[in-house]
Amino acid sequence: MSSLAFLVTELQSLASESRRKHPEIREAAEKSLAILRSSPEQATASLASDSAQSDDLLRPVFMGCATKNAKVVAISLGSLQRLIALKAVPQSAVALIVSTMNDAMSQGVDIQLRILQTLVSLITNFPSIHGELLGEALLLCFKLQDSRIAVVSSTAAATLRQLVMFIFEKMVNEDRQESNGTPELSDATLPDGSTKALGPCAKDAFSVFEDLCLLANSEKPNFLKLEYLHKTFALELIESVLTNYHELFRKHTELLMLLQHHLCPLILKSLSDRHVFPLTLRCTRVVFLILKQFSFELETEAEVFLMLLIRMISEDPDPTNSDHSGSRPIWTRVLAMEIMRGVCSDAELIRNIWDRYDAQQPGSKVFSSLIVALKRLVTEKPALLGVSAQMMGIGISHAGDNATPSGSNYGLDVGGVAGMVATAASATVSGVVGIIGSGVGLSVQNSAMKLQCIDQLDKADSPPIPEAYIYLLAVQCIVSLCEGFASFTGPLYTSIMVQRPRAAGEPVIRAPAALDLSTLPQDDPATQHLIIVRSMVENGWPALLAALSFIISTNLSDELFIDVLSSYQALTNVAGMLALSTPRDALFNSLSKFAIPSRVVSSLESYIEPPTPRSSTSFTDNLGLTAPIQAPGLSERNLACLKVLVSSALFLAGSLGESWYGILEALQNADYVLNVKASQASTTRRMSTPMTPSRAVSAMSSAEQGKVARHPLLMDIDSESVLAAVQRLFDASKNMEDSAFQDFVAALCKLSSEMVGMQSDGSTLMESDDSLSPVPISPHRRRVSGIHLPRTLRQGDFGVERLGSVAMLNFHRLIYRAPEVAWNTTTKHLLWVMGLSSAPQSIRVQAARVLDEILTVVPRNLSSTGDLQAKVQRRILDVLFKQIVPASSDVPATSTNIELRRMGLETLHQILQASGHTFVVGWGSIFEMLGSICKPAALSRSQSVDSISTLSLQETPRQKPLSLGYFNDRGYTALVKIAFQSLKLVCDSVSLLSPEDLRLCIKTLGQFGRQADTNIALTAAESLLWSVSDSIQAKRKDAEMEPEYSALWMCLLLEVLGLCTDARHEVRVGAIQTLFRAMQLYGATLTLDTWNDCIWKITFPLLDAISIETRRSAFEPGALLNSGLAAQSPEHAWDESKSLALQSIGSIISEFLVIKIMHLDSFLKAWSVFVTHIHDTVSLDRRNLSPPALLCLGKVVKALSGADASLQVKVSGAWECVWQACSDIGSMVLQGGSSQLSPSPNTTQLHRPFTQESLVALVDVIRSTRSISLTQTKEWPLQRLNRLMEILKGVLTYPNSTDYRPDVDGLSPVQVVVMDAIADINLTGSEVPSLILRDLSEFSTLPFLAAFHVPILSPTSPGTPIAASSQKRVTYIALSKKVMPLIVELYMRFKDELEIYEDGTLEAIFSAYSIPIKLKYECPAPSKFGKDPPLWKTATTSFLRIVTDSVGRMAAFGDRISDTRVEGIWRQIIEVFRGGILADCTATEGFSLEDQEAEENFDLSLISSLEIDLVPHLGDTRIPDHLITQLAKILHKGSQLYKSNMDPSRPDSPSTDTTHVSDDSRESHDFEKVDLNIGTTAPGILVPRERFSFWCFDLLFLICSNITSDQESSRKRVAALSLPTLLDRCKTTMVSYIADESLRGNMPFPRAREDELLYVLRKVLDLQLWSGTLWAALSESPSKFSDSQPAVDVNLSPSALIADVVKRSPVAHLFYFYSVLCEIASISRMTPSAWVITSSSPPETNQERRGNFLQPHIGALEEGGDTMEVDARTLARKALQVLGKEMGAD
Repeated sequence: MSSLAFLVTELQSLASESRRKHPEIREAAEKSLAILRSSPEQATASLASDSAQSDDLLRPVFMGCATKNAKVVAISLGSLQRLIALKAVPQSAVALIVSTMNDAMSQGVDIQLRILQTLVSLITNFPSIHGELLGEALLLCFKLQDSRIAVVSSTAAATLRQLVMFIFEKMVNEDRQESNGTPELSDATLPDGSTKALGPCAKDAFSVFEDLCLLANSEKPNFLKLEYLHKTFALELIESVLTNYHELFRKHTELLMLLQHHLCPLILKSLSDRHVFPLTLRCTRVVFLILKQFSFELETEAEVFLMLLIRMISEDPDPTNSDHSGSRPIWTRVLAMEIMRGVCSDAELIRNIWDRYDAQQPGSKVFSSLIVALKRLVTEKPALLGVSAQMMGIGISHAGDNATPSGSNYGLDVGGVAGMVATAASATVSGVVGIIGSGVGLSVQNSAMKLQCIDQLDKADSPPIPEAYIYLLAVQCIVSLCEGFASFTGPLYTSIMVQRPRAAGEPVIRAPAALDLSTLPQDDPATQHLIIVRSMVENGWPALLAALSFIISTNLSDELFIDVLSSYQALTNVAGMLALSTPRDALFNSLSKFAIPSRVVSSLESYIEPPTPRSSTSFTDNLGLTAPIQAPGLSERNLACLKVLVSSALFLAGSLGESWYGILEALQNADYVLNVKASQASTTRRMSTPMTPSRAVSAMSSAEQGKVARHPLLMDIDSESVLAAVQRLFDASKNMEDSAFQDFVAALCKLSSEMVGMQSDGSTLMESDDSLSPVPISPHRRRVSGIHLPRTLRQGDFGVERLGSVAMLNFHRLIYRAPEVAWNTTTKHLLWVMGLSSAPQSIRVQAARVLDEILTVVPRNLSSTGDLQAKVQRRILDVLFKQIVPASSDVPATSTNIELRRMGLETLHQILQASGHTFVVGWGSIFEMLGSICKPAALSRSQSVDSISTLSLQETPRQKPLSLGYFNDRGYTALVKIAFQSLKLVCDSVSLLSPEDLRLCIKTLGQFGRQADTNIALTAAESLLWSVSDSIQAKRKDAEMEPEYSALWMCLLLEVLGLCTDARHEVRVGAIQTLFRAMQLYGATLTLDTWNDCIWKITFPLLDAISIETRRSAFEPGALLNSGLAAQSPEHAWDESKSLALQSIGSIISEFLVIKIMHLDSFLKAWSVFVTHIHDTVSLDRRNLSPPALLCLGKVVKALSGADASLQVKVSGAWECVWQACSDIGSMVLQGGSSQLSPSPNTTQLHRPFTQESLVALVDVIRSTRSISLTQTKEWPLQRLNRLMEILKGVLTYPNSTDYRPDVDGLSPVQVVVMDAIADINLTGSEVPSLILRDLSEFSTLPFLAAFHVPILSPTSPGTPIAASSQKRVTYIALSKKVMPLIVELYMRFKDELEIYEDGTLEAIFSAYSIPIKLKYECPAPSKFGKDPPLWKTATTSFLRIVTDSVGRMAAFGDRISDTRVEGIWRQIIEVFRGGILADCTATEGFSLEDQEAEENFDLSLISSLEIDLVPHLGDTRIPDHLITQLAKILHKGSQLYKSNMDPSRPDSPSTDTTHVSDDSRESHDFEKVDLNIGTTAPGILVPRERFSFWCFDLLFLICSNITSDQESSRKRVAALSLPTLLDRCKTTMVSYIADESLRGNMPFPRAREDELLYVLRKVLDLQLWSGTLWAALSESPSKFSDSQPAVDVNLSPSALIADVVKRSPVAHLFYFYSVLCEIASISRMTPSAWVITSSSPPETNQERRGNFLQPHIGALEEGGDTMEVDARTLARKALQVLGKEMGAD
């Protein structure tokens, strides 16, 4: 809303409100409205200007204010306030407005508040209000401020503050505008009587402030028309002005003059008069402002105020003085301290105070007085502040605290403070306990005020002040002072000393020295202030230290403790930075006493761990009254102090100089306490409820511990982190300058010397000779007796230990700086400690360990350039020499001295290990050091090469080394071990050695190789090779040096050879390996002469010597395998040595055979000796040596293949020699196999059983030999091949091994190599295929004829064999599975060779196949895990493949095969079929029906083969009759449906043996009446496979019938010979049925009986014989008459004539069965019947029926045709009808 619209609204409200009681106002308002409405633009302009209409417009507002109507006045004032805010009031109306408000001031509260608001708006919106008008406006406010109504008074006071601030703000703005133009000036009279021209705003401000000062001093004001103003309010306004406009006062001297002439006297007067809290409070606040802002301008006044405050602090207050008379009340002291706290926190102000007062001569010493006053204040009531139990340590009794502490140099330690406290608290034990245990103490939470006293402006009286509050303020003052020093000095120090510009190449300074202020620019303000700080610390440190040391020992809260500790640190650092050594050392000393209280150290010495767990009693029960509740130790606050001590020392590390000694001494004590504490902590934890130090501390601290969270700075203070901090201090030594580092090391050595000296002098304990453990030492203030403490690894001397770690960190100084910097000091001190015989053993060992570590690290980091390398190496070896080699012979050989020498040798080892290759000097010293250990004679030479052939374990036991004169053998052994390790490393650097050194090295190695220690002797041999040998060979390349170094190398080999027959197995192995590796490595470079020496002087002598040992005992290690003793026996060890020797010799000879050895003149002789060694090893040594020997031979033989043409003569001689040896070994195998020996300890050497591994190796040698020989000849002669197969067969069937492998699913290794060897044979030679096929056939029978259980002796009783179920079995099954198809393959390859038929090979094959076929289901399982076909099936399949082909081949060969061979082959064929057809199949009854059917169908292949392949050739005239008859009988037996023992009363079948019977008698027999009186009702036992029986029956009918027309003559012969068997089979069935039927009556027959009868009748009815077959069959010579018979004799009688003719008929068999058929046809009861399928094809002619193409195979299903029912009676009648028709009876 615009100002005009607003005014209209207000006027309308005013008119409406005043229309009744004040019509004149209404009229004025309406008039104004009319003016506004008539010309609004003109009216708007007139509002802001003094126009004629402005009075008319504003008159209703002023008239409204003049009424006594509160509502009208309020509307009017509100309108006026709005208009003023909108600046819509003319300047001329301001005075009227002020006057109007003055008149309305007597109205109500709302009006008065509205007036105040309007005044603020008026003065702030009209800056041109000055002088009297301003005074009148302010006067209104002052009057309202004096109102008794609180809200009006407070609002007026606030308004006054605002207006006064505005007045001064206008003065500030006026100063800014002076540059633009000079304002109108007017004179003002100054306090000193002078005048000064001031601008209007400046004069207003001057006048107002002057009046405020006068009113505050109860004087009459000059500017304000005011009689009285509260002093407190005046001072508040003054404070506000000074707070906000102190910069303005500094610029205007007239204002400063007001301060000097009015304000300061006023303040001094007020503070000197009787103390009223509100007034004194405000005075002190103003004093603080003067000190903070005007101390420079008002120097004298500030000095007065400061001294006044210090005096107020120093006076003892009178808390009982309530009338404020006499001495000051306590709150004045508190106010003074709060002011002083603010002053102390302003570091710059404090420095200026020193500079202005204390530094002047004469001066008032304000700063000095202040810190003295503060020190007095904090120490005035020790009972109130209490004692911090933590600062005394934990686990200490407090009972004696009131006594004067002993051993204290000054009264600043904890014990002294505790004594003072105890005295103050009535000097009784209970008093001390009360102080420690009660809630006394300082903490910000409990001691501070929520609102500090000086801020409580609303209080008329002083608030309740905690008693300890003033001491808290004092502590905070001291803390602020110290922090002020540090916050100023620290950054300057860093920028000057650390961050200063550096010259090129100058390193970064990490540990700077102290500041030298004289070198800094003196006119620089920073330098001047540094000088001020230095002077302040130098003068004030005693009081500050006294105060700090007292405060820190009181019962402070964690927060305050951290503050005080930080002050300690700050003051210490400042003193150090400013090169104030005295205060720095005093502060360090004080910190040390708090960090490690002396009573903790002394208590630890006498502390004994309780034997039983302590009960968890309360703290107060134990505190100072009983024994300590835990081991003495450092509390968290002690640890915090220690951390600060370390931190400060770290910060000042570059400038401490000789002061290091005291710091290091403190750190030594800390290390002792913390480590002893740590060692006992685990015991304490085990024995009682865990009570960590922090828990214990919390019980001792002040009451707030349970309520307030711990300070973060105290949460990570534990012994581990503190010890880590200590370590960091020592780590920082690498940052020091050389001079500082020299001081540091000197201090460490001094401390160490003092400690070691004390322990040495005071201890009477003798050094322990039998142990190297730490030895107890005498008690001391820093040490314990050690009786009750565990002997921890940390025991020893602190100085020595730290000296070592410092040296490690600064090894570059030891190397590259002059020896005086650190090397001489360090090494001399350590050698002194080591040589101090009276020192404790643990410390001497510790010194040695430290020295050795230094000596190890230095060469590792040594540069290899320049002259420095040799100097430092010589320096190192000289020190080490003093440690290892005794200074004189009279040094006692105690365990410590031995241990020190041992450590020296270990150090030498480490040096050589890391830096041996860099040594340019000192080899003589090194060998002398090693020689000092090995000076006594080593083992005697009885084990040297000279006696190599007689060496044995039994005869030459290990000799103990001669006494070394040492204290014990154990120490000597350790020294020798370490020395030898060093010698090994020397060998690694052997290329650096001269020939003289090399000889010495070999000699030394030889001595070590004969030491008692096996490992040393073993390693000596290896070192001889890999370093010395290598070096020698490398130098042999130099032609000039070659002779010398070649002699050295052969000497070396002979040295090794001497060790190859050492009594110790490990040494032998190492030496053998070394010997042959050397030869292998350098063999290619050796001359033939050298090789000749290697063969005859080294290789063969080695074998001879070892063989003597291996053949000393005939004992066989294999016998002990079960007991586990074999591997431990000496015999076994010798065998292993020989095995290794053989392997090595094999590798060497094979590698160099062609290029070197075969070129020797003595090669064939050497070869013979070598092969003889192998043969003798197999025949004479224990069997476990045979495989390596044969492998060695095989490897060498293979190498022959690389020989070129010029060496073939030697190659031929070589393999012949090997074959002869193999043949001899083969004889041993055959002899062992035939004798069936079992392994036993008593077995003679010749009959030790071969292992399978040996046999595999033997066959491999044979194969390798053959491989070499076949490069020269095509194939061996048959005689040699026979011998080979004989050996292979013997190997394959060898029965006495103990290491057979499973051979069911796969071939065993022996079987594999044998089969591979056979496969290698060239089969093209004459009789070779027969030889192989015969042997393979024999192999295929092994599972059935030669399988056996492996004999294993029981471990409990060697004579008792183990049960077969748990034994391994050699089965040959996998071999058979492989061989049977292989035979077929070979047969097919050589089937056209006549010899395999003529020499019985084929018979052998069929004979082999017959065995599994006969066994059938009794064959062993073909596999354990696979699903291989059964062996009999494999045999059947293979047999049928061969037999199918062979019968045709035999026919093709004809007479070229002899009759005996033909008969023999057919006999085997018939035998196989007999086995296959008549095999026992009972096992199949348990099979599933599907499996049974599958098995029958498989066997059908036999029948089919007979039918298709064999029967056509069976009638060959060279095949005897009895074989054909035998086949018919086999089929007869195979066709039986019931087992043969079913009915013993069954009549015998007609005899077919007609040789001795006449025709008549035979005929009468065949045609006589059958006896029907014999029968049975037994059901009988069916055969398992009924279908197969019918197939056999089918085949029997088939071979007797004329169906097939090919090879007619042959078939007729077979039919004639087989027909009697068929007739007998059929007649038996029919006759038995007739006999049983009469017995059974209506009882039904079994199904099989009925099926059999119907089958026979149908087959008999359908059977067509060749013409004359029955006649020939019944003749004396069926073969003779089978093809043609003699003519019919017509002279016979009619019946005989009819019979003769009928026998020649195709249905003659019906004539034979006539009587039986009649019996069946005449049976009255129902006979068996069945439905059958009849053929649908039309009847064939006789010729067609015989055609082969119409003949279905046996077993084929009948297809097509019709079904019809047949029965036995009908079939019999049909047969009779056919017979009658044939005889012409129809």
